Amino acid sequence: MFEEIAKIIAEQFGVEVETITPDTTFEEDLGADSIDIVELSMALEDEYAIGEMSESDLAGISTVGDLVQYIQTHIEE
Repeated sequence: MFEEIAKIIAEQFGVEVETITPDTTFEEDLGADSIDIVELSMALEDEYAIGEMSESDLAGISTVGDLVQYIQTHIEE
């Protein structure tokens, strides 16, 4: 699952997928702002058919690893 999510992130942020690790941070490493995060969350909601990610959910996600864990948890529900 990490590889699939990394591909989506790489496409959204215009970076090479090889540069993305579980420790990659959205704000510091990818330069993401709140609009970038909302756009990414919408793409992931569509891709994985998970419900809408709330602002509080998004606030708790700072790294790619956090995001993968969040999605895995919500797919299993």
